[in-house]
Amino acid sequence: MPIDPRRLLDTPVKEVRQSYSRRDTMLYALGVGLGADPTDEDQLRFVYEKNLAALPTMAVVLGADEEYMHNPTLGVDWSQALHGEEYLTVHAPLPVEGEMRCRLRIAGVSDKGAGKGMVLAFERKLADAAGRPLATSITTAFCRTEGGYARTPAEAVMGDLPLRLAAVPEGPPDAVVELPTLPQAALIYRLSGDYTDFHADPAAARRAGFERPFLQGLCTYGVAGHALLKAMCSYNPARLRGVSARFSSVVLPGETLAVEMWRRGGDVSFRVWARDRKVKVLDNGHAAIA
Repeated sequence: MPIDPRRLLDTPVKEVRQSYSRRDTMLYALGVGLGADPTDEDQLRFVYEKNLAALPTMAVVLGADEEYMHNPTLGVDWSQALHGEEYLTVHAPLPVEGEMRCRLRIAGVSDKGAGKGMVLAFERKLADAAGRPLATSITTAFCRTEGGYARTPAEAVMGDLPLRLAAVPEGPPDAVVELPTLPQAALIYRLSGDYTDFHADPAAARRAGFERPFLQGLCTYGVAGHALLKAMCSYNPARLRGVSARFSSVVLPGETLAVEMWRRGGDVSFRVWARDRKVKVLDNGHAAIA
């Protein structure tokens, strides 16, 4: 049955409640590579219960609901969908444990045309148990085998999200941080909630058109968040107020990532390379620094 973009936007908002523990906070940080140097006390505070702090990018895994986002009634072949872009605005530092309330909705549909794919935008608004806003995140999914359902150009792009990412500046970066990933990074990161099979199962990866399992896009994004925290925030999580980027290629677990950063006041542009393959894996990145 053809996909109706209007029907997608009319999908009811879902309310999600999630309790998480200090263990979950530490597990997320381990999944994105914190603690690689066990003598680095700046990293240790995110993976050790003494003076524990939460990474700001952990907001992208809290309140997620795979059943809602991958609902088969939407008519999307999720085995052929890729993560497009991620937008995160942090309103307040994340607690290291507690109960999270989330409002999840389909907030945008962009039909690129027959054979050109379709983009879905999912918005999540996170708040603590008392209703205090903590973060807003927007995830876009590029549905490679969809598209061509809009009847008029006016219906091709719908929704109320001003999603725009700018190119990084010309010239050399102001800072470069290189961070390794573990060969088992995808297997650790999936324990924070992304159980998509092609990140763990070689046969599933081949069915999706990849030679081998690859790192979750949001794990790569979390590594970039670590680099921003290190180079631009002196490891103070309260200073990292937003991170947005476009996913441009996959990362193989075990690769070293090179994060290039350009700072202009409170705005940082960045991009990420798989260093040894010289492949750009995140682009058009933007971070807001308090």
